[in-house]
Amino acid sequence: MAKLKLDLHDIYNKGDQIDRELENIIDEAIEKKIKTVEIIPGKGSGQLKKRVLKFLDQKHIKQKYHRIDKDSKNHGRLFVYFKF
Repeated sequence: MAKLKLDLHDIYNKGDQIDRELENIIDEAIEKKIKTVEIIPGKGSGQLKKRVLKFLDQKHIKQKYHRIDKDSKNHGRLFVYFKF
């Protein structure tokens, strides 16, 4: 099963770039019909994860994917699932 992966560690403090990278990876998944995107905001204080979840909760983004799962074993990781 193919999946895309986005690690946000390198750009954790660059707000606009984070949003661009998230939008790009979602669009790439749709374009290539990849059903799973793994997003790694890291554990840290949890602020980056909150930002990612807020981004994914936007109406125009939310309609692009099927569901989100938080990894129960690793709090620094999210999965976004698509239906095609």
